[in-house]
Amino acid sequence: MTTTVPAAGPTPTPAPVPGPAPVPVPVSGAGSATVTAGPAAGAGSAAAAVPGGGLGGFDRLLEAVVGERAAAVRNVPATLTCFTDHFPRHPVLPGVLLLESMAALARTAAGPGTWRLAAVRGVRFTHFVGPGDQVHLTVEVIAHGPHRTECRATARAGGRVVATARVLALVSDETTREGTA
Repeated sequence: MTTTVPAAGPTPTPAPVPGPAPVPVPVSGAGSATVTAGPAAGAGSAAAAVPGGGLGGFDRLLEAVVGERAAAVRNVPATLTCFTDHFPRHPVLPGVLLLESMAALARTAAGPGTWRLAAVRGVRFTHFVGPGDQVHLTVEVIAHGPHRTECRATARAGGRVVATARVLALVSDETTREGTA
C-alpha cells in the first residue's frame, strides 16, 4: 500500500499498515512523498530509491513502490536553454530530455542501489512537449532482479500520451560490464 503526501503544508504521520513500511523521501518544496518497498525489494533504505537522495529528471515524486511502479511530475519551464535552438519559432522539449526523465523515474522504481540505463527499446514520441507543459510520468516495473530491472514508461501532457518506452533496461553498477574482468 502506498500513501501519497501533498508537497505543501504539514506532513501527517501515516498510521501503521500491514506489509512494507512507508518511508518519507524528501522532495523539492516543503513536503515529502512516500516510498514503499515492494515484495521484490531488499530491506535497505527506501530513501536510497531516489538517486543521490534527491530528484533527477523530474520535479515532484507522486508515488514510488520499489520493484513495482512509480509516478512523478516534470514541469517544463519556458526558461530552458534548449528552447533557444530547438526550435526558435516553435520551441519543443528535446525527446532525449523526456527520455532521461523516464529513466530517472525508472531508477527510483528499481529501488536502492546505483542503477544505470543499459538499453531502451520501443520508444515513441507522439506529440510535442513545449514550454509551460506539465508532464506526468509513470513507470511500471515488468521484470525485477538484483542486477537487472526492466520497466515500461509513459509520459502524458495536456491529457494525452506524448511519449512511451516499451522497455527501459537498467543494470546495477555492481554488475561487471562486458569486456571487463
